[in-house]
Amino acid sequence: MNRIAVLAIACLLTLPATGLAQTRRRSPRAQATPKRTSTQANAEAKLTGATKVADQIKNLTTFLYLLGGVAKEMDAQEATSRSGQISPTLERNKAKFKSTFEDFRVGLDQLEIYFRNTPELQPYYVKLVGSASDAATAADQASAGHADQAGHTLLTVVNRLADLLVAMR
Repeated sequence: MNRIAVLAIACLLTLPATGLAQTRRRSPRAQATPKRTSTQANAEAKLTGATKVADQIKNLTTFLYLLGGVAKEMDAQEATSRSGQISPTLERNKAKFKSTFEDFRVGLDQLEIYFRNTPELQPYYVKLVGSASDAATAADQASAGHADQAGHTLLTVVNRLADLLVAMR
């Protein structure tokens, strides 16, 4: 019986030690990289889209501000070329004028494509569609010598872009 008592006491003394020895030491979990939620991705896409729209508005309004003076100068050069004095700068200015309108059309076309291909921006694409075609119309009007009409057409594009920014808020 003495042996059983000694054995029981030995088991009791080693039991807590083996219990502690068997516990697994848990290391802190590796810090998971925070995942972007769809709300964050949506907000980032909207911010990027709004920035691109704002850049187009800035470019167009700067050009429209300068358009009046350029158009008057080209009209004056055209008038002098009709009187017999051919101005080589007139043709260069007309070509540059047309290429500027074409650049706006290309930029707006790229903006439309970006909005159409970005899922978060597709709801806003409806407000943007047609901007590139209006810029092409303005380029045609400018080529035909109707700079005033071309300016008004570009103003409608600026208005459309401003309305788009309001809708994106």
